[in-house]
Amino acid sequence: MVLINGSCAEDFLLVRDAFEANFDSGEELGASVAVTLDGKNMVDLWAGSRTAEGEPWEENTIVNVYSTTKTMASICMLMLADRQLIDFSSPVVKYWPEFGSNGKSEVLVRHVMTHQTGCSGFPRVITADELYDHELCASLLAGMEPWWEPGTAPGYHALTQGTMQAEILRRVDGRTLGTFFSEEVARPLGADFHIGLPISEGHRVAELETPGRGVDEMVEAEVDSVASKTLKSCVIDGTEPATTKWRQAEIPAAGGIGNARSISRIHSAIACGGSVDGVRLMGSSIIQDALQRRTFERDLVLGMGVPYGTGFGINHERVPLTPSENTLYWFGWGGSLGVMDMDERLTISYSMNRMAPGLVGDSRAFNLIAATYAALEKERS
Repeated sequence: MVLINGSCAEDFLLVRDAFEANFDSGEELGASVAVTLDGKNMVDLWAGSRTAEGEPWEENTIVNVYSTTKTMASICMLMLADRQLIDFSSPVVKYWPEFGSNGKSEVLVRHVMTHQTGCSGFPRVITADELYDHELCASLLAGMEPWWEPGTAPGYHALTQGTMQAEILRRVDGRTLGTFFSEEVARPLGADFHIGLPISEGHRVAELETPGRGVDEMVEAEVDSVASKTLKSCVIDGTEPATTKWRQAEIPAAGGIGNARSISRIHSAIACGGSVDGVRLMGSSIIQDALQRRTFERDLVLGMGVPYGTGFGINHERVPLTPSENTLYWFGWGGSLGVMDMDERLTISYSMNRMAPGLVGDSRAFNLIAATYAALEKERS
């Protein structure tokens, strides 16, 4: 039986039980889970090993959370919109003129936020080393011809959404997205989450146990399909976060490094209407905008209907992630999770180092979500 460390409010012991059950089932190596309510920590737990050799997962262990990073990049974009520095209804070329080539002059910033630009992958295959070069990646996307008519359907921008967001932010603010995030979000909130990790913090990063196949093997599709072209345009296999190059690079769609506590700390500001503990990220009106459904078409990459709001997944009556209507969320490759419930002023976050093969969550995360809402229901009954 694994030793569970940390704290858990009595009303949320069902979450602790679910966290422990994930380990007892043999599905975990090391992991952390956090729940906040009204901005306060209800659950802050960690357990297991940060390495295959058995080094313990400690209180301040951090790990690459892949696409859960997208929630952080989107928060930065919402902050720009709240400050009226960008307008989601405006074309990208208003801020990034070079992007308008090859039929992209009408692509809106909101299309970037909802995976509808037609540029779900890079126009040529790039290496991981090239992915670390933001200027190169932005230039490739600026010059490419969309793979489908922008705005007509979503296609998951596994890596390219972050590049586009970062370039728009740089054009209007002057800072890189990682710097903006650090100075405007993580530091004010005291959150140990990084988009571009200082080399001095590398010793705290948990080693990932990879799923045994790269992202290019995640879908079975025709070679010329959007799904295949997207996931093969930059092949990564999960070993990259072990390198200093990956950790230091600012990869806003996939390179965020933190733990459940830090994810929930940042997300708690959103769940509480834009502010927490006197730190204001944005007004509530921009969060309400993010919650509006923009598409539920079949995603051309993921092969399923995904309810996209602006920058996040949202609840849909056919596929509700939570019982609350006003929910923002996203998952990361391997299993990490971030949920923001505005109705309950609640967050649920999960990070781990044993990667499952799926791009959009797995049973461990779903168990923790179910346990959180069961605890709420039990407490109120």
